[in-house]
Amino acid sequence: MRKIKEVLRLYFDSGLKQRAISRCLNLSRTTVSDYLSRAAKADLGWPLQEALSDQELERRLFPQVETIPSERLIPDWSEVHTELKRKGVTLTLLWEEYRASGPHTYRYTQFCELYRRWAGKQKLSMRQIHKAGEKLFVDYAGHTLPIINPRTGEIRESQIFIATLGASSYTFAEATWNQDLSDWLGSHRRAFEFIGGVPEIVVPDNLKSAVTKPCRYDPDLNPSYQDLAKHYGTAVIPARVRKPQDKAKVEVAVQIVERWILARLRNHTFFSLAEANAAISELLVDLNDRSFKKLPGSRREAFEALDQPILKPLPATAYEFAGWKKVRVSIDYHVEVEGHYSVPYQLQGNQLDARITAGCIELCHKNKRVASHIRSHQKGRHTTIAEHMPKAHKSYVDWTPQRLISWAAQTGPQTAAMVEAILASRCHPQQGFRSAMGLIRLRKVYGVERLEAACNLALAGEATNYKSVKSILETGLDKQPLQAELIQTEPIKHNNIRGGNYYH
Repeated sequence: MRKIKEVLRLYFDSGLKQRAISRCLNLSRTTVSDYLSRAAKADLGWPLQEALSDQELERRLFPQVETIPSERLIPDWSEVHTELKRKGVTLTLLWEEYRASGPHTYRYTQFCELYRRWAGKQKLSMRQIHKAGEKLFVDYAGHTLPIINPRTGEIRESQIFIATLGASSYTFAEATWNQDLSDWLGSHRRAFEFIGGVPEIVVPDNLKSAVTKPCRYDPDLNPSYQDLAKHYGTAVIPARVRKPQDKAKVEVAVQIVERWILARLRNHTFFSLAEANAAISELLVDLNDRSFKKLPGSRREAFEALDQPILKPLPATAYEFAGWKKVRVSIDYHVEVEGHYSVPYQLQGNQLDARITAGCIELCHKNKRVASHIRSHQKGRHTTIAEHMPKAHKSYVDWTPQRLISWAAQTGPQTAAMVEAILASRCHPQQGFRSAMGLIRLRKVYGVERLEAACNLALAGEATNYKSVKSILETGLDKQPLQAELIQTEPIKHNNIRGGNYYH
């Protein structure tokens, strides 16, 4: 009011023009003109009457216009609010339907303004317009449910997972042992099965099982959570950090579940998770059938009318929990994931993503699957696919003990006997494959006759290994005929020599 009075004083008392008043008071010329026009309509000049208060001056300059004529047809705003939740329904469409109901109706602008006034007087959670089948809000309750171990008497607190649809507020709740990844994803799967379909968007909090790296604009989802969303054909849009209003629906649902389910079960004693969930399911039916206080119908009726027809169908198979792990390909083209699994040898040294399910190990490189194995639960066991091996390693794998002995027999009977002795001396024949192949290849360096003689000499001295034969050949002992005779002579007999039997 102070600036309005100053405009009137400068105009009527000082005789300034509107442009000068505008510069003097730092007002636009349009505002100055509007003030003077209103003063003229209210028959006000300068000086003002002393008895004229600021409230009276405001009333005369800005008279209130009656916005709701009594003869106009007033819409049912709760019905308008419910209809807006249907997919594709807008205020324009609802206004056209309202206008067709009779002659005394509001124009579109007034219709929208009156609806916003009505919505503003409702609960904060009702100010958001949730489209049917669009969003499922998920969270954990702050309260827990104690479960007693019948054998030990130990009390363990179970966590309460809650999911609610945006349009109908249809609610699902269950108890789980933890809030870890397997329980989190399992609760989502059971929530989808409970509502019998899949929404377009899932809105979680920023717990670790959902978001690995929170960010206001581009949060990093847990790979397993993203895998579940891909399986069900939905999108995950986490709420902003410390912004509970982004998931106000489930915040209210948490309060309702705590008051109408957990509070009722406070004096019950449960000895298993299944027993607790059975009690929760019974009370959940009553909760969803309970009538709304400010809207017509119940959660179940709203779900059947709004969400259920719009939800996407469930996939043919339920989601199987899969964990993810970063692994690196070692020099033997295997990765370690609770065991050793092969990948194509060309990926040696690369980092891969391992997808781990109950029955399968999948290995991906740059989002492309490069290997898949049936999961082995034997620790330390190597699982190798032949196609992953280089050509030289494939040839080595094709060797068998009998094939090695047959190959050695082409050199001579002594070489074959030495190979057989080498393989027999190992706990597993494959441990002697390299020694046997190395022995056979000595033929290329020293010839057939010398190799046969060296093997004969080593067998006679019970030196059944590759190094002994190679040493005989390198030192030329096979060329000295007396060596065989010395080895075969009777041991020296003397009172001071106890012999080998003494140590048995």
